[in-house]
Amino acid sequence: MSTKDFVEKDYYKVLGVPKDATEAEIKKAYRKLAREFHPDANKGDAKAEERFKEISEAHDVLGDTKRRKEYDEARTLFGNGGYRPGPGGGGSFNFDLGDLFGGAPGQGGGGGGFGGGLGDVFGGLFNRGGAGTRTHARRGQDIESEVTLSFTEAVDGATVPLRMSSQAPCKACSGTGDKNGTPRVCPTCVGTGQVSRGAGGGFSLTDPCADCKGRGLIAQDPCDVCKGSGRATSARTMQVRIPAGVSDGQRIRLRGKGAPGEQGGPAGDLYVVVHVDAHPVFGRKGDNLTVTVPVTFPEAALGGEVKVPTLGGPPVTLKLPAGTPNGRTMRARGKGATRKDGTRGDLLVTIEVLVPSDLSGKAKESLESYREATAGPDPRAELFQAAKGA
Repeated sequence: MSTKDFVEKDYYKVLGVPKDATEAEIKKAYRKLAREFHPDANKGDAKAEERFKEISEAHDVLGDTKRRKEYDEARTLFGNGGYRPGPGGGGSFNFDLGDLFGGAPGQGGGGGGFGGGLGDVFGGLFNRGGAGTRTHARRGQDIESEVTLSFTEAVDGATVPLRMSSQAPCKACSGTGDKNGTPRVCPTCVGTGQVSRGAGGGFSLTDPCADCKGRGLIAQDPCDVCKGSGRATSARTMQVRIPAGVSDGQRIRLRGKGAPGEQGGPAGDLYVVVHVDAHPVFGRKGDNLTVTVPVTFPEAALGGEVKVPTLGGPPVTLKLPAGTPNGRTMRARGKGATRKDGTRGDLLVTIEVLVPSDLSGKAKESLESYREATAGPDPRAELFQAAKGA
């Protein structure tokens, strides 16, 4: 992250929390906004996706104690209300900024209380060297992959192998980019991997060096494998645990499981998009599973006990009340999908009353007798009456 991001972006405002917010308040605000603007909940909405990225970026900084401290210090020095040189070249600011930002001891004010100069301090803040030609760590790239689970695996969770290709330090040159392992310091950025540009007020902002791609080094004899970049495509297989209760289309973030970093930098993140195959019997509504169970007309009319299959377990017996109508939904508690807290949802059983399409003579006679025995007012009379009055 560049100094410009630290100076110009108000991450507290992005998350909607005060500057003295606790870690718990920051985490709570992030989770609320992440759920609201997550791409899975706003498919095709580019603005929501961009907002989600801003929220994630803000949380990456404020959710990390060390990075939050660096951010607060940077904002204090350079941001709103921070240090600003006054107008004019002399006056009350009669010193050389070069002495402050990297002056060696014995030069100007460098040999006083600041020792080696504030360059060392700002080097720690913005990931750049205060003096010399030290290189800096680079975070690995984020990787996105896909996995297809069976319906049962999605409900219960599963460990699946993922084969991924990503950029990693080149093994042929040990990540140096040089065939002989002796790259030279980039003359443009002098090994820092960053170049400065004026920001007004006597200060400058830094960006990755375009000549060395932010590495701080340039190959003298480029590696044949990576062509001097120090990075090469690496394929690996990883066992990934998919939590129970995932849904079709859900995007899971696994921190630190992406591409390896460089110069000791942290690995990127792995994003896994989950696809779930349909089940021939069961469906799903959130944490609940659904199933449609056929019953005969006598069972629906007279009542009785009906066995119902469950996913991966023994069947359950439901008591069917007399006069159960077609389409009624009954509930078998604790037989649904696994929740995040380890408990399970319910199994929603929809009753489907079967109407026979072919009747034997005896069955037909019995139904005729039933019709005569239950003859009464037209059940559709109120329907027609309401239609006329509408």
